[in-house]
Amino acid sequence: MENFNYFIFARSFHVIGVVLWIGGMAFVTTVLIPALKKRTDSTNKLELFEQIEGEFAVQAKLATVITGISGFYMLDVMNAWERYQQLEYWWMHLMTLIWFLFTLVLFVLEPLFLHRWFHQQAEKNSIKAFALVHQIHKVLLALSLLTVFGAVAGAHGFHWFN
Repeated sequence: MENFNYFIFARSFHVIGVVLWIGGMAFVTTVLIPALKKRTDSTNKLELFEQIEGEFAVQAKLATVITGISGFYMLDVMNAWERYQQLEYWWMHLMTLIWFLFTLVLFVLEPLFLHRWFHQQAEKNSIKAFALVHQIHKVLLALSLLTVFGAVAGAHGFHWFN
């Protein structure tokens, strides 16, 4: 065990965290919300959405914590903080932004007011509320997938800006 490489361990947990977090968000965006938008019973639709997304929120919170801790650890071990000053590592900027946005939403905005606000909006106009939340999820998913693409390509030596 003396040859144990903590960096490889951290990178593995980082990837697992991203897979669970972004994969779950992809399910919510491409399967759950479209299926719920087709339902006509707005009360049942809202209840089901809140139940399923509430369960996923636990997974998403855990995944963002794992991803954040492992990402910070890898940056520190590699002493790669200067990459934030280099355009060729654009995906790190986007990765950090996406992580920050999700962490802010999951741990601060959702518990403080977003959950209550969405519930009120869905009770007023279910179609409009679900269309809005679907649009937001689509944008975040697109940015997340672009980030994953850039991170994988960048980690393997591909740089658009050199």
